[in-house]
Amino acid sequence: MKHPSKLWLGAALAAVAANPVFAQEAMSLDEKVNQTFAAFTGPFVSLIFAPFPGTSFPWIVMWLVVAATVFTLYFGFVQFRFFRHAIQLVKGDYSDPDDAGEVSHFQALATALSGTVGLGNIAGVAVAVGIGGPGATFWMILAGLLGMASKFTECTLGVKYRNEYPDGTVSGGPMYYISKGFGELGLPGGKFLAVLFSVFCILGALGGGNMFQANQAHAQISGIVGDYPGWITGIIFAGVVFAVIVGGIKSIANVTEKVVPFMGILYVGAALVILLINYDKIGWAFGQIFAGAFTGLGVAGGMVGALIQGFKRAAFSNEAGVGSAAIAHSAVRTNEPITEGFVSLLEPLIDTVVICTMTALVITISQQMIIDPATGNYVLNEAGTGVATVNDVSGVALTSAAFATGLSWFPYILAIAVILFAFSTMISWSYYGLKAWTYLFGEGQTTELVFKVIFCVFIVIGAAASLGPVIDFSDAAIFAMAVVNIFALYFLMKLVKAELHSYASRLQSGEISKFSD
Repeated sequence: MKHPSKLWLGAALAAVAANPVFAQEAMSLDEKVNQTFAAFTGPFVSLIFAPFPGTSFPWIVMWLVVAATVFTLYFGFVQFRFFRHAIQLVKGDYSDPDDAGEVSHFQALATALSGTVGLGNIAGVAVAVGIGGPGATFWMILAGLLGMASKFTECTLGVKYRNEYPDGTVSGGPMYYISKGFGELGLPGGKFLAVLFSVFCILGALGGGNMFQANQAHAQISGIVGDYPGWITGIIFAGVVFAVIVGGIKSIANVTEKVVPFMGILYVGAALVILLINYDKIGWAFGQIFAGAFTGLGVAGGMVGALIQGFKRAAFSNEAGVGSAAIAHSAVRTNEPITEGFVSLLEPLIDTVVICTMTALVITISQQMIIDPATGNYVLNEAGTGVATVNDVSGVALTSAAFATGLSWFPYILAIAVILFAFSTMISWSYYGLKAWTYLFGEGQTTELVFKVIFCVFIVIGAAASLGPVIDFSDAAIFAMAVVNIFALYFLMKLVKAELHSYASRLQSGEISKFSD
């Protein structure tokens, strides 16, 4: 039985949609918001996604992949060597409640995951598979495994150079470790890079961590209750988000540590049900993934198209190298910065290797209906773009349609998952944006309140705009953060290596032992 408030909301939305005059005026407002937003952000998007000279490969994707590979090799495949220890840290085996910080290892991981495990795992994967074919999944997985080293590097630095205040609160992230780290090494330009990162972080928070989430949440809800103006969804989300973020990181962590496990189990559980129903097609799906990774299976761009889409979507989903997660991890209770680097290794694994792969498998299995049996290639849609679709839909609607081929009632479950994913991502990114905002304009309740209000206004804008301009701006803003962050990490990674060697030797000698021992 539905809760009375949900019945009331559904009836209210239906009534609005049924009012021709009001709906027409509201839809007109949506269109105006969309056009204005697209015109304003176009030049910025074009700059970030310019192709590498002489190729069609976006230079920003290469920037992320090369960095992840460098960090993986430089730290001796740290993501595999310390994986077991990372699990122990999350369990609290080495945690001292008296250490400086505001949240536990698990809460920090949950908060960071709530910012990454979101609609990028649902809509983003659908976009990657739709354009790049099943082979994009292979490159997503590879990018996720390599990205674990990028996350390790930035989150270690986030804790090492955080600000700790007398009241027990902390502030950390790339803006702090860039300025302090460069100063410690005697390098110029640290302050300028920190300010530049903060600006991009605010844009990323308002875009990928806010507008994209609100946009796709509205798309899923309106697909169930009927078409209605996006700004209504935006206002509802803005009110709920504000109620949580006004309490700060402890309030956010208390919510995310409950929401993240629930939404993860809900979504992965549903995916497992679909895969079990279609167990005889799983082998075929993996075959499509591996074959498509190197051939493209006829989709737009072939192998390069699959690779670009895979790496691009993985970066947008797990944010490895972007620097955003370092802000959340900086709030952890620990006196050993490297421990949070180990914990952060788990993020890309959970986000990309597990959840994104689940989504891709379900979509690939459902897309048998549009594969030409004579060639094994995807059939071009009517527009001739090479975008694979299910019943001519894409984005979050594609994932919904894919799941519905096995479970007709799944769109309702997905709607709940989308709302939870969008909500958790928004509250986490509000914290990221807030810390960048306070770095620029100073700490204080009034300063923080101004940003929180601005953040909630952009929720309404995101819900009203169309997917194209929103996702383009979201990608561009988040990748712009990575430009500054990774540039700085190349100079600072030797500081992380010193921390790693020190901790590893003390752990091996027994100087560092489980807190309960």
